[in-house]
Amino acid sequence: MFSRLFLALGLSLALAGAADAAAAPKVGISSFAELKTPLPYPYDEAAEAKAVDAAVAKARARAAKAHKLLIVDLGGNWCGDCRILAATMELPELKAFVDRHYEVVLVDVGRFNKNLQVPARYGITERLEGVPALLVVDPRTNRLLDKGHVAALADARSMTPQALADWLAQWTPPSR
Repeated sequence: MFSRLFLALGLSLALAGAADAAAAPKVGISSFAELKTPLPYPYDEAAEAKAVDAAVAKARARAAKAHKLLIVDLGGNWCGDCRILAATMELPELKAFVDRHYEVVLVDVGRFNKNLQVPARYGITERLEGVPALLVVDPRTNRLLDKGHVAALADARSMTPQALADWLAQWTPPSR
């Protein structure tokens, strides 16, 4: 009985948090099959660790100055889900939303063997559960906001474009 009560309380708190989020934009496509092809190859595979760290630091500074959140998108060009995410985020309605609420920096993690210092900085020292892995960060405190949900989009192809937009919106307070 107590476990059901705690489960119901946790679900209520999660729904209350989602209700406080910014409204997600309405995405104009209903299927990823409608995305423009070829899908992008968004990650810089040649970026060295030092350059990656500098890019993350600059994106964090821009986010803090603009009162936005930071998204560190960990992935690889070999990953279909990463490419679907990148193409979906380029849809005009979602791009406008993301640009308004987030600074985004893309980090190539190779085959889970490159630039792992970036997730480690946010307490993720075990192998990533999948990619894309999105770190939603409060740039003022450098605190990871989506702990436990970092790999939620690792199977993006099983979602709808609108569900992807809804996931991105849930982290953004309505005041942003």
